[in-house]
Amino acid sequence: MALAVGSKAPDFTTKDTNGNTVSLSDFAGKTVIMYFYPKDDTPGCTKQACSFRDSYDRYLEKGITVLGVSKDDEVAHQKFTEKFNLPFPLLADVDGSIIKAYDVEGNSGYAQRVTYTIDASGTITNVDSSVKTETHAQDVLASLAS
Repeated sequence: MALAVGSKAPDFTTKDTNGNTVSLSDFAGKTVIMYFYPKDDTPGCTKQACSFRDSYDRYLEKGITVLGVSKDDEVAHQKFTEKFNLPFPLLADVDGSIIKAYDVEGNSGYAQRVTYTIDASGTITNVDSSVKTETHAQDVLASLAS
């Protein structure tokens, strides 16, 4: 069961696509879209990532940070990013600690498709667990407008 709206988003520290150390607290004062997905370079995950890629300028215009999270390591994230020209960081949660903290671990140990909107104060303001991979980024943008 995903974390509830109104909950404080758990902080974490991990590596991103380029090996940089990233913490949620690095984004204090900004809205963050953090989407969890099972595995790099699989059909549904590719559609989902490409939907964020294709809408990324709209997120930037709104000052919103997009972060993808899976159990893949930095090397897999780099290949996935290069192959599909992803403009946002993917976070390597190799040990699954972020997935567990956000309560999105599936039966297989991989992340379930859940997207959190985290406001500037670090509070979860929206949880989307009904993900349509091809239109997900647009669906999230629409939820922000309401």
